[in-house]
Amino acid sequence: MTDRSAVDTIRGYFYQFDLSIFSVLQLTSPDDSIEIECTEDIDIRTASEVTATQCKYYAKTEYNHSVIKDAIKHMASHFKESLDGTKPKIAYSIKGHYESGQEKLDGGVDVDFLKKHFLTYTKDKVICHHHLDLELSDADLNEFLVRLTIDIKAKEFDQQFREVVRALQVALGGSLFAAEYFFYNNALAVIRDLSIKASPADRAITKKQFLARINTSSILFNEWFVERKGKKAHLAALRKEYFTELNVPPYERFFMVEVDSDSYERGDLKDLFHDLSRKWAKLSAREPSPFCPYIYVHGVTDSELLELKRELSNEGFKLVDGHDFQGADFSHQSITQTATHGNGIRIKVLNTLSNVEKTVDAVTKTRRIYQFHLGSCYFQYDKPAIRHIKIQVERLSDVKSII
Repeated sequence: MTDRSAVDTIRGYFYQFDLSIFSVLQLTSPDDSIEIECTEDIDIRTASEVTATQCKYYAKTEYNHSVIKDAIKHMASHFKESLDGTKPKIAYSIKGHYESGQEKLDGGVDVDFLKKHFLTYTKDKVICHHHLDLELSDADLNEFLVRLTIDIKAKEFDQQFREVVRALQVALGGSLFAAEYFFYNNALAVIRDLSIKASPADRAITKKQFLARINTSSILFNEWFVERKGKKAHLAALRKEYFTELNVPPYERFFMVEVDSDSYERGDLKDLFHDLSRKWAKLSAREPSPFCPYIYVHGVTDSELLELKRELSNEGFKLVDGHDFQGADFSHQSITQTATHGNGIRIKVLNTLSNVEKTVDAVTKTRRIYQFHLGSCYFQYDKPAIRHIKIQVERLSDVKSII
C-alpha cells in the first residue's frame, strides 16, 4: 500500500467513525442505539425501525455505479432473507462522498435502473442477474427500493467532523475545545472499542450509555485521535489551551507527572524541573507577588527522587520539599512558604500523593492542578473551587512539549 493510499484508507475509517458518532447523537430516544459492524457498517436501532448503513468515502474518486454495486447486492440478499422470514425486516442506507459524478443518480433509481446498474454483473465472462438468483419479482424490488436510501452527496470529511464536534457541544455543553479534546476524543475511543468486539451483541450502545461514557474531563492519549490531528499539532493545541499566558498570574500551580520506569532517564526529569521553574516561576526583586511551581513525580522510587533532589541542590537549583530537617515530618506550612528573590526557591517538590493533597487543601490562593498520566489517573481530587486538568501522555517528553 502506498503512503497516499494508506492515508486515504485511514481517512475512510475516520469518516465512518465520525458518521457513527453523529448517528448516535441524532437518535431521538436515549434508549435508541447503534450497532457497529453488524449487518452493515452502522446499524441504527430505534423503537420502531432498524436501518443498516453502508458508509463510503472516496474524495478523490468519481462516482460510478460499480462503487456501490456490491453493497446493494448484499442488501438485496438480506432483503430476500427478510422476505423468507429468516432475517428481520430492516431499512437500508448507503452514504458516500465522491469527488464528482453525482449527477449519474440525478434521475433517481427505479426497478429497471436497479436491475441494470446494480443487480446485473459479469462473472467468468458470464452475465449474471442477482435478482433472478434471489427470485425477486419486480414487486419485491419495488419494496426493496422503498426500504433503500442512497445518498452519494454525503458531507465532506472536514465538514462532517465540524458538525460532529458541534453536535457534541450541544449535547454535553462546554467549549468547542472541550467538545473536541474531551468528548470527541473519548467518543472516537468508544466507537473504535466497539468496532473490534468479537460478539455483535457487544458492538451495540444506546445514546444514554454513549453520552455517559464520553462525558469526562480527562484528555486521553487516544492513538486514533492523535493520528487524526498529528502528534505535533495535538500537543501544540494543548499548550495553547492551557499553558499559553502572556502575563502569568501568581497562582499556586501543581504539576504532577508520571514517568515510565523502563525508559526513565534522570537527565530528562531534571530538564523538566528547569523548564517548569523557568516558565512558571517569577522571582525577580521587583515582582510584587513572587511564586514558583510545585511538582510531584509519580513512578520514581524514593531513593531516586532523593538523588535527583540532591543533584539539583548541588548544582545550585534551590528546592524545598516540606521537610525542614532529616527525619522531620512533612509540613505544609514549610512547603507553602513564599518563594522570593531573597530565598531563591525555584521549585517545591511534593514527595507523596498525601503531601500533594495536604498542600492543595492548605493553600488559600487560586490553585491549578495539572496531572499528566501515562495510564489511568493516579490522583483523584475534584473540588469545584480548584481546576484539575488531567492529560494522558505517551511519554515524559510530551509534557515538555505541552508546557
